[in-house]
Amino acid sequence: QVQLVESGGNSVQSGGSLRLSCTVSGNPYISNCVAWFRQAPGKKREGVAILDRDGKTTYGDFVEGRFTISQDGAEKIVFLQMNNVKLEETAMYSCAVEPFLPPTFCDFDYSFANWGQGTQVTVSS
Repeated sequence: QVQLVESGGNSVQSGGSLRLSCTVSGNPYISNCVAWFRQAPGKKREGVAILDRDGKTTYGDFVEGRFTISQDGAEKIVFLQMNNVKLEETAMYSCAVEPFLPPTFCDFDYSFANWGQGTQVTVSS
């Protein structure tokens, strides 16, 4: 059973930076599709960043080059580097992982089976 634990969420001032981590355990496989999503109070969950098993990355339109998704070589930690964060990006950030998912299906619309509990990011002025 895959288990995901996010960390790194914190309070940060607008324009600041944070690095979120998602530790993956219980997954004997590699070649994952990994993603970060976020959900603010009263809003729908939205995709932030996604990394397929070929190394291709996709970002939400709002990212505009400010965030980077990556993972360690053993595919046990997924990172989200967030730079120049904005006030409206206060949200719960969650990671999702799907082992062996072909890149064709690795997108924000995929129904990921494995989710973490989330880590809170609060942006203040």
